Amino acid sequence: MIPNEVKVAGITYKVLEKEYVEIEQNKNYAGSCCYNDSEINVLTTLSDTRKEQVFVHELVHAILMEAGFDDHDEDQVNRIGIVLHQVLKENKLYFGGNIVETDCGLKKNC
Repeated sequence: MIPNEVKVAGITYKVLEKEYVEIEQNKNYAGSCCYNDSEINVLTTLSDTRKEQVFVHELVHAILMEAGFDDHDEDQVNRIGIVLHQVLKENKLYFGGNIVETDCGLKKNC
């Protein structure tokens, strides 16, 4: 499950699912990260797991940009995104508070 927003270095990025993701008048993308609008866009028609992977890929772009790296090697972003998605998901990593398991799944215990 991807969030509705994510903070990166104090900047809140809105996370939006869209019917199509357009970059430079090309609508053939699974996701995008728009730094000026602080938006991460993910294609609606993807499977849940693929949406997660695309979200993490675009999150890596946001992290690199906010860390001051303007040029991103797409191959490195792809590799880091795939591995980071796997590590976060399979290790159920969350550092924001307690998580409790209920009959309907994992929930945040605030």
